[in-house]
Amino acid sequence: MNELQYIKLFFKNKKSLVGVILVLLFIVMAVFAPYIAPYSPTYMGFAPFQNPSLKHLLGTTSLGQDIFSQVIWGARISLFVGIVTGLISTMLSVIIGLSAGYLGGLTDDILMTITNILLVIPGLPLVIIISAFVPVRGTWTIILILSATGWTFGARGLRSQMLSLKNMDYVKSSIVTGENAFHIVFSDITPNMSSLIVAHFFGATIGAILGEAGLEFLGLGNMSAISWGTILYWAQSSSALTFGLWEWAAVPGLLIALLGMSFALMNFAVDEITNPKLRKR
Repeated sequence: MNELQYIKLFFKNKKSLVGVILVLLFIVMAVFAPYIAPYSPTYMGFAPFQNPSLKHLLGTTSLGQDIFSQVIWGARISLFVGIVTGLISTMLSVIIGLSAGYLGGLTDDILMTITNILLVIPGLPLVIIISAFVPVRGTWTIILILSATGWTFGARGLRSQMLSLKNMDYVKSSIVTGENAFHIVFSDITPNMSSLIVAHFFGATIGAILGEAGLEFLGLGNMSAISWGTILYWAQSSSALTFGLWEWAAVPGLLIALLGMSFALMNFAVDEITNPKLRKR
């Protein structure tokens, strides 16, 4: 089955279709935030702790900011962190996993030792500890931390796949004809792992979205930035539930869950399409 057939099956799959629609809606929200949001997310000229109304659909914060406007603008950082972190961690997984599997020997031992150590350490506590001791906090800091800790599982899976594919006849033929290692790995072998790489990207993106929200909620990010995680942080710090503003915390939490679910649905669809045992006849 070629790549075009996989793409057709992907868009015919109900799970992936729902996931794509949700992601597109969030992208539209992020790109057109200046036109959708009724107010500036940082404007503090309104009365604090106002209940939801026609003027303020989700009420106002303790500083008099419009919560609905902040929720719309918050989609930008959550999407940006998720997608960029997913790309970086997937790239690291591909480079490390394929290098370890193809080169073998001492290179494989060193890379897999590092990978196994990071896999043994619990991911969330490691991310929290690193974030707490990093002097500079911001969006790119979170991206680098999540990328540096999110590539291990994918690298191990790609290495296992490489060990089985590098002994195939077409790979041996390329070696005999004098093709270099770069051409063999990325032209002959990697295309046969495309579904596994795509699945890892979706999984890494989900982890990054939830990780960014968790770090921001714990106050380990840039609290002056407008993201769904910082909205949750300020809602908790300002005792939103005590003042009856449950929307302040519930809406961004629901959107984080929906965004994560959209990538999870696409991930499930890729698994169904590429796995013959799961593929519907």
